[in-house]
Amino acid sequence: MSEPVMNVAVGGAWRRVPLGVQGRLAIPRAALRRAVTPIGLLVAWQAASSVGLLPPRIMPAPLTVLAAARDLLASGALIHHLAVSLLRVTVGLGIAILTGTVLALVAGLSRLGEDLVDPALQMARTLPFLALVPLFILWFGIGETPKVALVALGATFPIYLNLFAGIRGADPKLVEVASTLGLSRSGLIRHVILPAALPNFLTGLRYAIGIAWLSLVVGEQINADSGIGYLMMDARDFLRTDIIMVGLAVYALLGLVSDQAVRGLERTALAWRPAARLGR
Repeated sequence: MSEPVMNVAVGGAWRRVPLGVQGRLAIPRAALRRAVTPIGLLVAWQAASSVGLLPPRIMPAPLTVLAAARDLLASGALIHHLAVSLLRVTVGLGIAILTGTVLALVAGLSRLGEDLVDPALQMARTLPFLALVPLFILWFGIGETPKVALVALGATFPIYLNLFAGIRGADPKLVEVASTLGLSRSGLIRHVILPAALPNFLTGLRYAIGIAWLSLVVGEQINADSGIGYLMMDARDFLRTDIIMVGLAVYALLGLVSDQAVRGLERTALAWRPAARLGR
């Protein structure tokens, strides 16, 4: 059986290219487009540092930051602190996903559940949760618990809000058709409502991951002795701006990698949506 082909403009002429080959060619091209701006910023940063526009104490050059990262990797310190931070954010995010999903299902699938759950969640989400750090220290002490709790609290609300909106935003026509076909309530929830709410859940997950990393930065300043946040605070005491920049770069890369992972999950889980196919 011959492989499907499509017409592609190559060098000003139209050529018939197998779909599999075209897909492989498009991915590097898209990656290059996305890399242009970061590379350009790094080049400009290095150039400004080289001509003295950026003092090393305020903003060290990218090559200096890279050398500091290499030293931290060689000593094993960066891997150790990175592993601790990953564990904290993974546990906190896992608690947030479980809690936010359960609360959204309770509130989204029942009017009584909404009356019981939603008002409290709406009030709690308006609180500046980063300002709860002193209270968390009083409640949980200065160990790992307040750090994980801070991550979990901050990441719960995006999961809850987006999944709740997705459940309530299910297409009424699909619900009506499913009910007409005799689908039970559990079948309606499993086969219609939850699949319809999945895009909202994944959107909430992307927001939650970003907030989780933000919460971790603050949480790792609570009497911590390990983690990327601790590494940055320790570097501040010794005026090591290059190590602080390494920590910021690690946080940025972790956020980017985790976001790309969720986007990949979206492309797989939502492959049935026309928008997902257009985004490929």
